[in-house]
Amino acid sequence: MFYLIVLFNHLNQYQKMKNILVAFMLVLAVGAGFAFNSGNPSAEVGKEAPTFTLMDADGKKVSLTDFKGKVVVLEWTNPGCPFVVAHYKSGNMQALQKKYTEKGVVWLTVNSTNKEHKDFLVGEKAKAQFGEWKASYTKYLVDAEGEVGRTYGAKTTPHMFVINAEGKLVYQGAIDDKESASEGGKGAKVNYVSQAIDEIMAGKAVSQNSTRPYGCSVKYASK
Repeated sequence: MFYLIVLFNHLNQYQKMKNILVAFMLVLAVGAGFAFNSGNPSAEVGKEAPTFTLMDADGKKVSLTDFKGKVVVLEWTNPGCPFVVAHYKSGNMQALQKKYTEKGVVWLTVNSTNKEHKDFLVGEKAKAQFGEWKASYTKYLVDAEGEVGRTYGAKTTPHMFVINAEGKLVYQGAIDDKESASEGGKGAKVNYVSQAIDEIMAGKAVSQNSTRPYGCSVKYASK
C-alpha cells in the first residue's frame, strides 16, 4: 500500500507539471500571436496620431496630413470578414460614414490584409465590392505590408480609431457594444464611434476613449 501511495503521488505531481507546461506553452503561443498581429504600436490615445501615407484604390497617394484640421475616422476593414460583411449588409457602416462625412468628417477605410491572402482586395475589385455596398467613406487605403496597421495596433476588422481636429488620437476600439458576426450593429446600445465624434463636435472630452475591439484578426503579412 505504501508503494502505491508513493506511485500515486509521483503520478499526480507529473500531471501537475504537465498541466503547468501546457499552460505556459499556451501563454507563449498567445503572446506570439499578439506580437505578430499588433507589432509594436506607437499610436496612443491622448497623443498625436502617427502620420502615414498609403495608396488609395485608384493608386493615388493619400496622407493623414492631407486632412489637417479635420476629424478623421480610421476603419480597419477586410471585405472577407463576416463581422465586416454584417456591418455593411445591415447598412450600419455606410450609415455612419454618410452621417459624418456629410458633417465634414474624413473617413479612411484601411485594409491591411497581406497580398498572399485570399481576402486581399485592391483597385477595381475593391471599388466594385464597396460600390455594391454603397459605402460612403472618403478613401479606401491599401496597407498590404501592414506597417500602418501595426503602427496603430489594429487587431481586428473592424477596429476603429478617431482622431480629433488637433491631430490627437481620442478613441480606439470596437465600433459598438454588440459583438456579433451576423447582426451588424442591430441591438447595440452604444455606438462608440458615433459617441466619440458627437462629443468632439460638442466640444467635450471623449467619455469612453478605449474599448476592446471585436471581429476577425487582421491578416497581416509575416515579417
